[in-house]
Amino acid sequence: MTEKPVTALPAYYLYHQAPVKIVETPDGGAQVWRVSIDTGGWHAKPSLFAEIMLAVGGDIFRRSEADFVQEVEAFRAYYLEGDGPIFALYETVRSIEDLATAEGRHLTPREQDLIRGIRQRTFVMFEEQLRAAGHPGADPDLAAR
Repeated sequence: MTEKPVTALPAYYLYHQAPVKIVETPDGGAQVWRVSIDTGGWHAKPSLFAEIMLAVGGDIFRRSEADFVQEVEAFRAYYLEGDGPIFALYETVRSIEDLATAEGRHLTPREQDLIRGIRQRTFVMFEEQLRAAGHPGADPDLAAR
């Protein structure tokens, strides 16, 4: 009988359209973090581990690190409101997307690259704020990998 291979950690997912990451703990275990719809921070959700790892439920999608960063920032920009440089950049992305929609066209490759770059930057900025506040789930270095 062949055993199912163990997923290497960290691993990144969309779980019912919410970004979730599973990272290794110092003791060799695993910690599940889900983005909060209210704060954009990370909430520990150990109860999701088995469902995600066994892909029970059908609305679970694995993501690369780069795509995960984009998904996190799209999620934060959609659900969060606020002031400051991060939210100004979220509004810039929204304006680019709204213009393409108003013109009845897809984003150009240049616009797609611009949005990816902005989201990568806002991810680092948001995660650095979380880390400075002592949040254990913060990982601004993820965007640079």
